[in-house]
Amino acid sequence: MAHIKQSRRGRQRTGTSMRRALRREAPSTVGLLADAEDFAAMRHYRSFTFEDHTVYLQQVEGLLQTLAAQGVHTTVALFDPEEYAEFCAESGLEPDAGTSRSRFTAELAAGGATVAYTGQPIATLIPQLVSGAVRRATWEYATVLLAGLGDCAECGQDIGRAAFDRASHLLMRLLETAGPGTHHIVCSTPTESEQLLAVLHTARDTDGPARLASSEGAEFATVLAVGVALETRGGVVLRTTAPGAQDRVHGWRLHRGSLLPLTAGEVFSAYCTDADTGEPVSPESGVEYCAGFDLGADAPKDHH
Repeated sequence: MAHIKQSRRGRQRTGTSMRRALRREAPSTVGLLADAEDFAAMRHYRSFTFEDHTVYLQQVEGLLQTLAAQGVHTTVALFDPEEYAEFCAESGLEPDAGTSRSRFTAELAAGGATVAYTGQPIATLIPQLVSGAVRRATWEYATVLLAGLGDCAECGQDIGRAAFDRASHLLMRLLETAGPGTHHIVCSTPTESEQLLAVLHTARDTDGPARLASSEGAEFATVLAVGVALETRGGVVLRTTAPGAQDRVHGWRLHRGSLLPLTAGEVFSAYCTDADTGEPVSPESGVEYCAGFDLGADAPKDHH
């Protein structure tokens, strides 16, 4: 009889160990209310029991630390109360329920902007989340805009696709010509209703191509493609950092589907002028303002 009890205890311990191992391999997602306004909106639900946003953030950070200590890979998603209400209405869910919030968070993990938790403080995590959400919204807006342009009346090409191919080529030429170093690239493209902004970080060794995440490259190319397709007065700025050298800043303006190099003086003027007030800004020390370099003309033609 004692032998049977010991066997059962052994099986129970084995089962518990297996479940713990599986728990470590099961990813987790935490929905985060980043600002006080969103937090206040969720307090209208009785099942949401938090009363203070600061305390709530502290509790979320504690949860993330606990999951990390257990070896659980955790991503954090930006929880938007308006999107949550729409999700519940479309799905027929009761919004005042923790299970509905969990289901919405799972949806965010599948298709929303998320940040992997790697131990960063909550004060660092929130800007990362907000930045990711803005980038995703910009990409989605630009993608919809390009898709709605239709075909060229003269050549029959899909205007958005042709513009994206052109923008992708320009980006690759930029990265190839920039040389070794760490590169920070910004593309600004105005539309009728929005000022689209894309930011790209990449690095290149002395020998070898630039290291570029496919999603970031696609986001950047999509925003640039909007400028190519609409022939707006957009621009691109490249800042390169390399060991033992001053930072270099280059610039281009977008003109009829091409990036035309700015002069060193134009780059200096653009960098040293406040975008909101137009007032001059002191130049940074240790920064060399350079003309943009020629990206060549061997590229897919757009619809014009």
